[in-house]
Amino acid sequence: MRDLAIISTFAMLIAGQASALTLADCKRTTHPSHGGEIRHADLGEGRVMWMDWWSLEGTAKGYSLVDCASGEMLKFRSAEDNMGRRAAFDRTDDARDVLDRHQSGARAFATFERIASDLEFIARDITITVETNETCACAAAYPALRGDKTEFMLAG
Repeated sequence: MRDLAIISTFAMLIAGQASALTLADCKRTTHPSHGGEIRHADLGEGRVMWMDWWSLEGTAKGYSLVDCASGEMLKFRSAEDNMGRRAAFDRTDDARDVLDRHQSGARAFATFERIASDLEFIARDITITVETNETCACAAAYPALRGDKTEFMLAG
């Protein structure tokens, strides 16, 4: 009987470890065949980031940064082509330089407002919102920071 309890406990432990969400699990298509989220990254200190993409009769690329504790999210578009009447542009490298500069400095100064200000003449559609639902990347990297946000559940 004791051996059975040990085996059962061990099996549950392994199953729990196998089902732990990782950042790699967050790569997904959000719009069948033409939109999604990739390259999820842990930025440290409770922040995560990923790239958003779109490809249907036009292409677009952007980024989402989230402070997992507060739910604050900074989103912006770094490139687009043939997305309506706006002129095509690709300033992804410049936007990444802004993100890298803020990431390499003290987090106290890397507020989303300052990052957005530095992106003002580089990116488009810059928004800062506060999410009430936990994101996949936060669930994978910082589940303890969920607070009272609605828990993220990976659809299977």
